[in-house]
Amino acid sequence: MKENGKRPRTVDWPRIIHLLKLGVFASLLVLAGDMLLGWGVSDPKVKELPAALTKYLSVSDGRIYASALLGLIGIPIECLCWFAILRMIKPYSKRDAHAYRAGILGCLAFGGCGVHVPCCMAVWLLKRFYANDPATVSREALRWIGWFLLPATVIFVIFFLLTAIVQIRTFAKGHTPLPRWCWIFSLLFGLLWAALMRLPGDHSLTNALATGWISVGNLWMMGGLLIEAKKLRRR
Repeated sequence: MKENGKRPRTVDWPRIIHLLKLGVFASLLVLAGDMLLGWGVSDPKVKELPAALTKYLSVSDGRIYASALLGLIGIPIECLCWFAILRMIKPYSKRDAHAYRAGILGCLAFGGCGVHVPCCMAVWLLKRFYANDPATVSREALRWIGWFLLPATVIFVIFFLLTAIVQIRTFAKGHTPLPRWCWIFSLLFGLLWAALMRLPGDHSLTNALATGWISVGNLWMMGGLLIEAKKLRRR
């Protein structure tokens, strides 16, 4: 059987579909953690912080801990499940597969422990800095973010963009067994989602959903590719 007009190649569909299903579950797990952290609205009475940060002052310690734990577990699973996509790319383009693998490993190394958990730590510290001295909260929070969170975030963003761009390019070039139009199932969908969630204004639900934009992007990607992979496998 020819797939997308290309020569048939060996693709491990059972393993791919299993990883895509697990990826959907991991996305929901991390999304739950993101929403726990992002659920809230701005407090106009707080003048010492940017309005977007004041919502975190009402997040309980329990929610912060739960968000950190869910991300610590779920984000590595999400990244490992991207090997389903790697398995679809490798038989068609070793060069693209090599670049995509580098993106996966970078996100795996810096996503959970490097970015998500420190983000939760930043919220925890923000509350303490504000309670100790509201006049210095912005300076102390920005200092901590600059020293401990920003470097890992920059590195993660580089690998995140590498993964997303290589995947879009690879699918658009037909270097997978799936249709070329499946490039739309991209992590970058999360950026559009975040923008849409900002349109209704300052509401707890939309703020929480916007916080989980990467998880939503991963859910869109893994869910869409799962549906298409099942269709192709049945042919």
